[in-house]
Amino acid sequence: MVIFRYLGMVSLVFISLVMFSFTAQSEAFKLKGKAKPVKIYFNVKNDGGWVQAHDEARIKMEKALGMKIPYVEKIPEVASELKPAVDKFVKRGYNIIMASAFGYSDALKELAEKYPDVAFVNAAGTTNNGKNLMSYYGRTYESQYLCGMVAGAMTKTGKIGFVAAVPIGLVNWTVNGYLMGARQMNPNVTLTVVYTGGWYDPVKERAAAEALAEKGIDVIGQHVDTPTPQIVAGEKGIYSTGHHRDMSEFSKSSVCSSVWVWDRFLTPTVKQIVDGKWKPSEYGAFEGLGSMTDIALTDDVPKDVAKKVMAERQAIIDGKNIWEGPIVDQSGKVRVPEGKSASVGDLWGMDYLIKGVIGTTK
Repeated sequence: MVIFRYLGMVSLVFISLVMFSFTAQSEAFKLKGKAKPVKIYFNVKNDGGWVQAHDEARIKMEKALGMKIPYVEKIPEVASELKPAVDKFVKRGYNIIMASAFGYSDALKELAEKYPDVAFVNAAGTTNNGKNLMSYYGRTYESQYLCGMVAGAMTKTGKIGFVAAVPIGLVNWTVNGYLMGARQMNPNVTLTVVYTGGWYDPVKERAAAEALAEKGIDVIGQHVDTPTPQIVAGEKGIYSTGHHRDMSEFSKSSVCSSVWVWDRFLTPTVKQIVDGKWKPSEYGAFEGLGSMTDIALTDDVPKDVAKKVMAERQAIIDGKNIWEGPIVDQSGKVRVPEGKSASVGDLWGMDYLIKGVIGTTK
């Protein structure tokens, strides 16, 4: 994704989208004609991470919905590339456009106005109109918190690491959430983070993971698009945790993964569109464990640890908020006072790392 191109605006945009309650339009969206969905990807479908998670969801959706869902790969996150692709699909009768990238946001807003009878949904988008366009994203800090619990339980050195993409709110919250989870199992654990500056860069990801291993870190987490950190961990004989998908297919080092389960959200959404009951929120959808995200544990996680993790998973599904104060940043500044909890806007605008994280967002 190209979220990093917009570092100056993304947090503010997302705060404006989610700081209010998610209200919906008064009248449901109505399709004209038979439903014909299609998915649009910015990368190849087998990238091992973000896009592959979307394509695996597509396959599950086909079975659940009883309809074929074609797709197109490698549509760049620029309006001049996306618009012609969507124009062609609409001319061919496709009327449910499922996009998958932040960089599509502005162009989709224009396309939704151009085609008011077409439904548009976009993962990691920032644009919504409460009529026929809705963006959605998951609370990945919850699943990363749970994988952090595994890391905290399985580290022998008390030092864990994290390979992160870019220092914006939706990445910083995974770094912080990971350490918060680890501390549930090991209060003295520290976390060293390295930002690669990009979402999909196997070379930099390898360098970052190797640097962490050289520091004596024995569990490496990640929020980047490729399985490279998992592969490096396997080479070094240490543990790792993945992101986007179950990364244990790439390395036996991977003991937990923060995974997307897009089909659990998109299947009922498409059903609502087909049935004429879809009322897209003008603020988008922001959901968590069990709906958009979840975890995958391997058998290498001790049973007592897995039991604690799954109990915490259920607690979060039942309403537990991991962002309850006091939360203190690296400098000692109280970011969330005792008795308070971070707001959704605070999370999207998170520009700090908590105490115990070694590394910088600069």
